[in-house]
Amino acid sequence: MLDHQGPSLLEPARAFDRLRERAWSLPEVSKNRPVHVSMKTHRDVGRLRRRDAYQAVRGAVATCLGRRDFRIVHVSIQANHIHALAEAHDKYALANGMRAFMISATRRLNALRGRKGQVFIQRYHAVQIGSPLQARNALAYVLNNWRRHREDLDGRAQRRANVDPYSTGILFDGWKVDGRPYTFGIPPGYEPMLVHAPRSWLLTVGWRDRGLIDVRETPGPIAGPARRMATCSPRP
Repeated sequence: MLDHQGPSLLEPARAFDRLRERAWSLPEVSKNRPVHVSMKTHRDVGRLRRRDAYQAVRGAVATCLGRRDFRIVHVSIQANHIHALAEAHDKYALANGMRAFMISATRRLNALRGRKGQVFIQRYHAVQIGSPLQARNALAYVLNNWRRHREDLDGRAQRRANVDPYSTGILFDGWKVDGRPYTFGIPPGYEPMLVHAPRSWLLTVGWRDRGLIDVRETPGPIAGPARRMATCSPRP
């Protein structure tokens, strides 16, 4: 695991230079190997599984749509942390893309909560995915993470839901229900996350060799060897 001090937004030019310098020491990233990223928030940011916080994170995800070398393809918002699956052309694209997302999310969530300072606790953690099994497990872990935290039992609306409304699960085309492939429709009034479609072989074709994901599957830790890296979140 590699730890790096994140750049300050008060010094954008020097911060960018430092970001690139530190990226040299990060493990290499390949556009063919997606990355599972997790980010934890400070306690005083409050619960993220609320409609207003969802819209704030949704807006931050949308700011990354114009990037050609970095794609967020799935997102899951939990009470105090966020999971994402991303594809990046190299380690610089990953560092810059995550920096852009976290800066935008920090500004939006701070404005929402009427607070200042850091939103994310120091680091984001990134795990590169290198096999169909890891890809399948990562998809299940991210999209069904709410079941791992028993959020599917919290509130009447969520108990009626088969897919996490605070994730991109409704856009996923690899679900199964009662052993059969199933695709969810988008209900009226619901605004899904604005994400890219995956392009890597692992997230489009490879993972399917390991079986579709049951909508009620409760995921465990991601299986298989993984290479982990960490960088600090940028300060507002």
